[in-house]
Amino acid sequence: MNMNNQMHENMHTGQVPQQMNHGGHEMFDVHETLAGYINVLDQFMMFRQFVQDQELLSILDHQYSFILDEYNMLTQSFSSGQKPPHPTQTYNMSQSHDFVYGLKPSQPKKPNQSMNDIKDAGISGHMLGLVKAHASLLTMTGLEITNPIIRRMFADTVPNWMEMAYDISLYQNKRHYYQVPQLAQQDMQQMMTSFVPSQETPQMPPNQTH
Repeated sequence: MNMNNQMHENMHTGQVPQQMNHGGHEMFDVHETLAGYINVLDQFMMFRQFVQDQELLSILDHQYSFILDEYNMLTQSFSSGQKPPHPTQTYNMSQSHDFVYGLKPSQPKKPNQSMNDIKDAGISGHMLGLVKAHASLLTMTGLEITNPIIRRMFADTVPNWMEMAYDISLYQNKRHYYQVPQLAQQDMQQMMTSFVPSQETPQMPPNQTH
């Protein structure tokens, strides 16, 4: 059966068309998530006028276009119950995957005292915070969705938000805005070998109800 024309059941009201194939938790959480999309898009638009570095501006524009397309697809499918006009796209990162580890001495941070204090370090930090928060919201919402089309869209898009966050953090790391310390090698080795695979077949207890 074509999923777009499939009927569903409500035990009180009878058949439910595909357009109304949404549970209550899903309705509230998707509504909040779509509002979150607008929040991210609007703040990216506000940030743009203050960006000085061309590379950061390129990342911002690329992510804005990607997020806007994703938002449009979700709103269309959520309201119609139909599949999106095109499959979920894959976000292509602009940065290499090489983090520089270690801490470089820098001035202590404090809140901006005026608009003149707005710099790329702060803007990229706000972008990263927004993207990471929305990635978490998408994941939590996806677990509440009953509509298979919308659930699949949410599941497919979470990795893209992880990639966008990674892209921004790599940009920040390259400019020492996002510094990444490492543990001592002895401590790392001990933690990395703290778990081992299970080699034997577990002896599961019998079910007591049958």
